[in-house]
Amino acid sequence: MSHPFRRSLALLCLLLLLPAAVCGEDQVIEPAWHVPDYAERLLQVASEEIGYTEDHGRTKYGAWAGDPAAQWCAEFLCWCVDQVDQRWGTSLLRNVYPYYTASNTGLRWFLRAGRYVVRKGRVEGWGYEWLKGRSEFIRSGDYIPQPGDWVFFSWNGGSDTDHVALVEYCSRNPSTARILVHVIEGNNPSAVARNVYELNDASILGYGTVHDVAEITMGFGNEGEKVRVLQERLSYLGFLDPSLVTGHFGDGTTEAVREFQAGGKLRVNGIANMETQQLLEKVFTERYARDAAVWSVVDDGD
Repeated sequence: MSHPFRRSLALLCLLLLLPAAVCGEDQVIEPAWHVPDYAERLLQVASEEIGYTEDHGRTKYGAWAGDPAAQWCAEFLCWCVDQVDQRWGTSLLRNVYPYYTASNTGLRWFLRAGRYVVRKGRVEGWGYEWLKGRSEFIRSGDYIPQPGDWVFFSWNGGSDTDHVALVEYCSRNPSTARILVHVIEGNNPSAVARNVYELNDASILGYGTVHDVAEITMGFGNEGEKVRVLQERLSYLGFLDPSLVTGHFGDGTTEAVREFQAGGKLRVNGIANMETQQLLEKVFTERYARDAAVWSVVDDGD
């Protein structure tokens, strides 16, 4: 968590980008984590585009992505990220945020990057998630999205993404405790506009997050940064050959997890669930803290 002064300063900067007032009694929720400069810049670029409208179904965002007539919610956000890169010399596109034009690609990109938070339930192809520092699976409303997060939607209640939007801020009504997610989105339905969704809106699948705030159940076939971290810990503790630290959860990782579970008197199934990962983190942290090879100071003669 960031220093209170930095958090307050970040919130003040964000407020300068917001509409003149939050409707009714709703109050802006201060972000729980530091808002990076790049997220503020992304919001600035996106807000400058509010009011842009399709020209007979064609947009500059679609043209930039290669298809002027595309359904363009993702193209709009990716274009905004590219604008930040061009204006400020950053390298956000494909590194901090995805470049994509097809359904599900953006959500899966955040999953591989280790920065996806489901609104509730199980993440398709993976498993259940839990917020860091907690010991229960995520339920709807547990995570309040942060400025710069991306929200993924499914209009029919399925698991395929139909829409994506950029989180500007969240607000809470002190009388009703209702929390609203304020976004900037393209293709709404033919323009760039601000919109508001209930935090527990059933159409929200989850969030591509600025910060790494959640852990996820992993098993055979999963790929990504979370898998790599799991493998690095297993390798450090001697359960996995270093050559298998690839970010891909294969047979070797399954057997390493099974061996660790057996030694820790856990249920042996080869799945890196919450119980397994929390014990692994505890054992790894304790061993690392006592590792003389890591913490010894080398006398360089100075």
